[in-house]
Amino acid sequence: MAVIHSVCVSRKKGERKSAVERVSLVVDHGIEGDAHAGSPRQVSLLSLDALNRMRQKLDWLAPGDFAENLNVDGLETLDIAVGRRIRVGADVVLEVTAIGKACHDAGCAIKKAAGTCVMPREGVFAKVLVGGDVTAGDVVAVVEE
Repeated sequence: MAVIHSVCVSRKKGERKSAVERVSLVVDHGIEGDAHAGSPRQVSLLSLDALNRMRQKLDWLAPGDFAENLNVDGLETLDIAVGRRIRVGADVVLEVTAIGKACHDAGCAIKKAAGTCVMPREGVFAKVLVGGDVTAGDVVAVVEE
């Protein structure tokens, strides 16, 4: 079973996101008040396992430091693929639009410090199909079609 570990937002692109208690997801837009809302990558997810692996290299890393919105404990156990739908909590439905992303030209600060970054390989990006609120502790599951 996968569960939301933390929810994070930032007001400006290019900065780390901060953990908050709750986020509201808006259909075809993303997370209300987040810098990436309205972009092709409306919501970003990263497994807690990936964050913890990076913490072995940089122990100061925290949720949101990869500019991810949702840290998911057990994300790697789900059958995630582009086009797959994911239910978060009771109401929210996301559709996976991409897995991984191109790294910044010069490499992000984390890649420069650690020699690697997980987002180009393990970041999951999605659009919002059904909106609602998300908090830590919400269950995440693939929607069976």
